[in-house]
Amino acid sequence: MTLSMEDRIAITDLIHLHGHLVDRSDFAGLRAVFAEDVVYDVRALGGGVLDGVDGMRAAAEALGDAGPVAHHVTNVVLSESPDGSVRALSKGLGVLRDGRVGSVAYDDTVRRLSDGWRITHRVITR
Repeated sequence: MTLSMEDRIAITDLIHLHGHLVDRSDFAGLRAVFAEDVVYDVRALGGGVLDGVDGMRAAAEALGDAGPVAHHVTNVVLSESPDGSVRALSKGLGVLRDGRVGSVAYDDTVRRLSDGWRITHRVITR
């Protein structure tokens, strides 16, 4: 499979959309970014492995005011896998309420599903 320019733009937009949704607490909108059964690994941040969009939502709501108020994604690099999935590497910056900023790396597996490209697996590291 060769990724078209349209696929590359769609996947990059998908990764960027995550921050906009989380920053406005639109957790229902996460279904436009993640597969329903996404595996979301935040062990490197002191959490666990979250199962599905509902697990992500519960974790975000539990963070409350301790979570970042702004998520910024940059340095997106896409590579095709032989199985048709796409590996998407990116960097994230999170701005906390007190003005501190943290940095993470996202390692995503993205697949084309019946409703479009979705992240099916995400690992977050510091």
